[in-house]
Amino acid sequence: MSIMKEFKAFAMRGNVIDMAVGIVIGAAFGKIVSSFVADVIMPPIGLLLGKVSFADLAVTLKQASGTAAAVTLNYGKFIQTLVDFTIVAFAIFMVVKGMNTLKKKEAAAPPPPAAPTKEEALLTEIRDILKQK
Repeated sequence: MSIMKEFKAFAMRGNVIDMAVGIVIGAAFGKIVSSFVADVIMPPIGLLLGKVSFADLAVTLKQASGTAAAVTLNYGKFIQTLVDFTIVAFAIFMVVKGMNTLKKKEAAAPPPPAAPTKEEALLTEIRDILKQK
């Protein structure tokens, strides 16, 4: 089998397409969460800390000199990224928890036993008659 045929067989499987859709939706969800954190959550926190922009929190390690930019430790952006991660991780946790709950409900309800076929019923009657004699 050629490489192109193998790749086509791989790419056309349902799991690969589902995974691709999940990645695209996940990336969009990540952007929404980043905007939510940067534009809704962090400004009030920054206001409580006496700063206008939380992302501007930084420690200058070396001042700018000439054409070289200043070297800074941007801990505000790091904390903002941690909040992003926490929200995304919690959302994923809730989705997985919901899926596990649905799987448990499906597994907990076993299907009712099938009714015996006509042949089985007839054989059971014959067995019972033979036992009586």
